[in-house]
Amino acid sequence: MDRLVKPDVKEVEVAFKKGQKCTTTFRLTNLMHTMSVAVSLTTTNPSLFSFNQLYSIIPPLSSSSYTLILSRPSDQPPISCPLHAIIVKSSMLPTGKANQDDLRRIFSKPGPHVFKDATIPISFVGPHVIEFLISQHTQIPDFNSIFNKAVSACTGSQLSALLKYAVVSGNENLATRLIDNGADVNYKDSDGLSMISLGVKSGHIDVLKLLITSGCKANDSIDSVLHDAAAMNRADLMEVLISAFGNMVDVNSVDSLGRSPIHIAASKGHAQVIQFCASLAEAQTDAFDKIGSTPLHLAAENGHLEAAKCLLDCSVYAKYIVNKEGKTAFTVAVENGHTHLYDLLRLGDVLQRAARVEDIHGLKSCLAEGAEVNGRDQNGWTPLHRAAFKGKIESVKLLLNHGANVDLVDDAGYTPLHCAVMAGHVQVALLLIAHGARANVKSLKRLVPLNLDCFKNHASFSLLAHEQEQL
Repeated sequence: MDRLVKPDVKEVEVAFKKGQKCTTTFRLTNLMHTMSVAVSLTTTNPSLFSFNQLYSIIPPLSSSSYTLILSRPSDQPPISCPLHAIIVKSSMLPTGKANQDDLRRIFSKPGPHVFKDATIPISFVGPHVIEFLISQHTQIPDFNSIFNKAVSACTGSQLSALLKYAVVSGNENLATRLIDNGADVNYKDSDGLSMISLGVKSGHIDVLKLLITSGCKANDSIDSVLHDAAAMNRADLMEVLISAFGNMVDVNSVDSLGRSPIHIAASKGHAQVIQFCASLAEAQTDAFDKIGSTPLHLAAENGHLEAAKCLLDCSVYAKYIVNKEGKTAFTVAVENGHTHLYDLLRLGDVLQRAARVEDIHGLKSCLAEGAEVNGRDQNGWTPLHRAAFKGKIESVKLLLNHGANVDLVDDAGYTPLHCAVMAGHVQVALLLIAHGARANVKSLKRLVPLNLDCFKNHASFSLLAHEQEQL
């Protein structure tokens, strides 16, 4: 006979709970028909585990229950590889009687009288073990086996609650396993938020796609998933959501402050999100929130230059819209000291007008306040383009003295020189040439021949004619 007792399990499972004293029971059966058996229990890690009885006597063909105790409560299951184990030793006890000291002496001396009957692995199972696995960012040895055993002891509701932790942590592998084992992807947390909302907030696009393909639904009125993605500057998440749910998520939906995802992106300076939203036909980039602010007002309030540029690309008239207090975005920027926005939101327009009407005082004032001398309007015209086209030579002189670039081209490819030539302003054209202006190939073909005769009495005629001949 190679053993005297037999355990009722091949592996002992401990339902682990954070910070609690965990126990489990198992049974040993005496295989002897006529003789009692003495039993000794130890573990591979005595500092972690104890038993309700280390030594015991089992009568013939009888069974006895034993309790394994995790002696040191912890927030983490003491997972090991290889697994912790219970070591069962036995010895025949002809008298059927012995006290604890007698039993201790029997097992203290090795010899043929002591049988090593069983080594029983100890596994930790339950939702708290899964939580621990989710929290780990490094590979756990024998991960698959540990997970499969732990998850087998979880109820459906526990698996669904655990899926929340896997989604939040961005662990796609564990989320997949939990879903495959019965976790409900449409589980709601205590605030009524869906898994989709949690997936967006986690920022892990692969987990979000997994939830969507697994049938997870979103409730835009509660989840505000587009708002969350906008706040994170995640246009990629917004694209996935809109592609998956269509009209179920609305780029113009508003939160408690009456703000759409575009408002959120503008307030945080997320230009990429604004560009994405603006690409959607239904997007409203000039809508008011509950306090009467447009997205541009919010961008101006927070000093976000690139966001403001994107919003003005959507609507050149946005800068003229007033909020409930009668303030434009420029006024809001001034109140908050964001001088780098002044040119974009107002001074650029004022500078263009001053150049057009030759308001020298206005030009000087705008430039002193921070207007960009090479700033462009919606057609790509700089103040120098406008002054040259209108023949305002004093404006041209002042702009050149303040660093205006003579060769900048507008959206159609024309420089200030071409504007002057097209309008027949000889003195302006000569002044620009004197400052190094050169004709643009595209524009010379169209414009120079129209007014070249007016330059024949000037020394510059040969230069212009030569440039034309080189085309």
